[in-house]
Amino acid sequence: MALDCVGKFKTRDGEIHLASPLESGGVLLLSSQVDGRPRMALDALLHALDPRAELAKLQAIAKEEAHEGDWLSPVCRQEVWAAGVTYLRSSEARQQESKGAAVFYDKVYSAPRPELFFKATPSRVVPNGGEVSIRQDSHWSVPEPEMALVVDPRGRIVGHTIGNDMSSRDIEGENPLYLPQAKVYAKSCAIGPWIRLGLPDPDTLISVEIQDQQGARLFYGQTSWSRMRRTPDELVGWLFKENLFPDGAVLLTGTGVVPPDDFTLKGGEVVVISIGGVGELRNPVICGTGS
Repeated sequence: MALDCVGKFKTRDGEIHLASPLESGGVLLLSSQVDGRPRMALDALLHALDPRAELAKLQAIAKEEAHEGDWLSPVCRQEVWAAGVTYLRSSEARQQESKGAAVFYDKVYSAPRPELFFKATPSRVVPNGGEVSIRQDSHWSVPEPEMALVVDPRGRIVGHTIGNDMSSRDIEGENPLYLPQAKVYAKSCAIGPWIRLGLPDPDTLISVEIQDQQGARLFYGQTSWSRMRRTPDELVGWLFKENLFPDGAVLLTGTGVVPPDDFTLKGGEVVVISIGGVGELRNPVICGTGS
């Protein structure tokens, strides 16, 4: 059993459970009641004084397993924010795509204050297996594989998961003030499949593979978050500076893997992002909202 992993799982009967993945591939459904009280919600577990101990209690009394269903995004009521230009590779890519503003991206990489921006509300977050989108008015779109920090209302990092910060490089490159349009649109953020409590070893690999419709590899890259210029605590400290998050927050920490400049998503691909110790976030790509 992945003792430190927890998320939201929807069984075939439509019920949503707090759950932990099993090494066998099954899912442990955590008890619907604890001492006569209703099942603990995911955000309540993550905001507990000792989430690991609370999770262990639930796992110890759980008896039911599931083998069919879907993992939902592990975002409850938290806002999703993102940090940019935290890796040297990202800094270089930003400078290449936006020649006129290259000096600013260089400055933000080395400056004390990081780049932070709002990414998604909970309802806009795509789960594992859900469709992510590229904008129809963009001709240069890429996924951005990132470690996502799960932070409680006190600003304490309680866990991490996998994030995909979809990005329209040409729109941002045209003018840095277009950043919200390049980053924040329907189906531009995927997070999942579940949360692992605590932080990984700094050398843990973050990888991305982009496949075509037949499963052939179009691009592969990897990095480790030890190459990130800023620490997780530093990024969270800036996020919580002069700001309040009563439901906690999820913070994407930037990408260290960027496809070459001649690559763009067109729709029909599958993006597979992996982080050691967490698992795999897999999302098909569509063009437009698909609605």
